[in-house]
Amino acid sequence: MLGAVLLVLFLFFLSQPILGNLQREHKWIKAGLLNQMYWYHMFFGLVYWTYSQFNRSDSIMYFRSASHYRNWFDAFEPGTLFIEWVNYPFAKWLGFNYDMMMFFSTWVGFWGFVYFYLFMKENLRFNPKFEGWDAITIFMFLPNMHFWTASLGKGAYIFAGLAFLTYGLSWPQKRIFHIALGSFMCYMIRPHILFAVLIGMGVGFVLGREKVPLYQKYAVVIFAIGMSVYVYEDLLVFLGYDPNNVVASFEEESALNQQRLQSAGSAVNMGSYSLPMKLFTFWFRPLFIDSPNVIGLVVSMENALYIYMFSKIINKDFIKYIRIAPAMVKMSGVVFISISISMTFVMANLGIIIRQKSQIMYFMLFVIVAFMDWQKTNRIKRRGEIFNRIVEEERRRLAEAGV
Repeated sequence: MLGAVLLVLFLFFLSQPILGNLQREHKWIKAGLLNQMYWYHMFFGLVYWTYSQFNRSDSIMYFRSASHYRNWFDAFEPGTLFIEWVNYPFAKWLGFNYDMMMFFSTWVGFWGFVYFYLFMKENLRFNPKFEGWDAITIFMFLPNMHFWTASLGKGAYIFAGLAFLTYGLSWPQKRIFHIALGSFMCYMIRPHILFAVLIGMGVGFVLGREKVPLYQKYAVVIFAIGMSVYVYEDLLVFLGYDPNNVVASFEEESALNQQRLQSAGSAVNMGSYSLPMKLFTFWFRPLFIDSPNVIGLVVSMENALYIYMFSKIINKDFIKYIRIAPAMVKMSGVVFISISISMTFVMANLGIIIRQKSQIMYFMLFVIVAFMDWQKTNRIKRRGEIFNRIVEEERRRLAEAGV
């Protein structure tokens, strides 16, 4: 464990110049907050490490399997093997033990929070509040989000990959590196999530309100379509579907996955649910009464927050807003909805649902706070218009009175 402690300290100091560069680029960044987030996330790395000592954890399998390959690139394949490929040089060449690899993965997950924080902050005009507290800061410290992204496994890497990719797409001309790194990580871990982001990106840039040259919009769409076509067959094979008979193989694989997940404990009969009920289950359960354990109770509190935030868009103004929303809002909405729908057909276990939805909930929260941001902008604009109208009427009255 001593090696892991020294590694955590080393990674903290290694992070400082990177955070410093980000602070120079984004003047509004509070380095102290991000450092607090680092130690908070490392605490959850310790929590997960403790959890893995008493419960079955895939992280042990990822570590042990990494050193069995003769050649590093023997494991260079999408899916589970990619995590073993990442682990190989650290375990084989640098002598990292299991504890050190756990906290290295925790560090990777930490960067997901940093870049989702940057993405949200730079795309909002105001700081949305929740009972007087900064909502974005609250979102960045939700326990469930940290727990499932602080372990040696796919969760930390896909979360970081999504954050890099989303941050890069906010300014694609200047963030090619982030787009490339995020796309690579998403494709190698979960190709279907990259597929959803590409579709969302195309929809967002075409329908977004930004005034950009038409050729740029078409270029983005062509790129998204081209990448989607490129990963389509690999995606189907990766998911276990027959490219020549997608519908039938999807139904068969979905039924098989639900049977597997139901046998794992804390099962829910998703197969008999309507689509709205499936989505509600995926987004907002467990909810106290059906919490499977202590972790489920903590998640229930987060789910109550999600329901509260979701209630903010049950508003007639939201339809008006989403029609004129910026590209990144529309992209986030498409990514969140498309991935949610696809996952509801294969999820049938609350434990798996809790883990999987942590990868995409920030997309929903961003859409909601962007809507709240737009509402506040409109209120300020209306107040300005009323004030100007009062001033103009007063001037007219004084002019008529000869003053």
